[in-house]
Amino acid sequence: MNNSTGAPATFSPEGAVHPVVQTVVAFGETLVDQFRDRNVLGGAPFNVACHLAVLGSHPVLVTCAGKDELGEQLMQTMAERGLDMRGVQSDPSRPTGRVLVTESASGHVFDILPDQAYDHIHAGMARMAAMSAHPNLVYFGTLAQRGESRRALLEMLAAVETCAFLDVNLRDPRVDAEVMLWSLQQAAVVKMNEEELTRICALFSLGGSTPETIAAALLSSFDLQRIVITQGPAGSWTLDRTGRIEQAGGHPLADLVDTVGAGDGFAAIFMLGMLRGWPVELQMARADAFARAVCGIRGAVPATPDFYTPFLRDWHIGSAA
Repeated sequence: MNNSTGAPATFSPEGAVHPVVQTVVAFGETLVDQFRDRNVLGGAPFNVACHLAVLGSHPVLVTCAGKDELGEQLMQTMAERGLDMRGVQSDPSRPTGRVLVTESASGHVFDILPDQAYDHIHAGMARMAAMSAHPNLVYFGTLAQRGESRRALLEMLAAVETCAFLDVNLRDPRVDAEVMLWSLQQAAVVKMNEEELTRICALFSLGGSTPETIAAALLSSFDLQRIVITQGPAGSWTLDRTGRIEQAGGHPLADLVDTVGAGDGFAAIFMLGMLRGWPVELQMARADAFARAVCGIRGAVPATPDFYTPFLRDWHIGSAA
């Protein structure tokens, strides 16, 4: 998001608010992933908000659901999880977002339906909700940038002028060069997987012979503060503007149930570390460990808060340590 100098706002650990509660505005889709045998409430902003709410932060969702049965389920779940819903809108004429998910040996195949409620987030309402929250950080992705929602995101980012965390989510055939260009221009920190890194750099004709040099080209081209690359079971790594690389993980996944929401869990913990001033190597290690734990449950967020107990204890959440 642009500040008075025209450059994206950056985030400094010295500016982290610790140990008091920090506010994150999570903008974008809330939806239902419809598998063959079950429905899973989610969307990356919803998943991220659910994690942050338990782990000592104050997430504010800015989204839109339909006035239908699925929308009612989402609203009820948000309320049950104690989420701040000041930015949650309701659309009486469009359906709650749905994604049809097919599971195969090579992974999940997603059919993202068009013209859903989250494509029509009202700009004025989004802007006012975000401004009233006074966020320390804004989280957004590339999916909820269709229709009216893109205008809402643009106005919201311009209004709050704080650090933006972009979580790339490329789903064929919805790879829009204009959306990617604008999104990267707004962000200070960007998270993506290695396949997305390769595709984005090809999209903008950026050179590089290795993932690290490709990432360096992307970081330099868009004046980013940091790029975070996830690699599934192979772990993750990050590159900052000084050229420093930190790696985490790389161990086999134990007790794998499914990988739905692992990336969202990683993003939530990485942002938590930014806000609490953790060293980057600790951010990476904890985000990787949390994402691996998410792979051990069904769905993107746990059904009970017991899942979070070891993280709250080991990370001293709720204390000044």
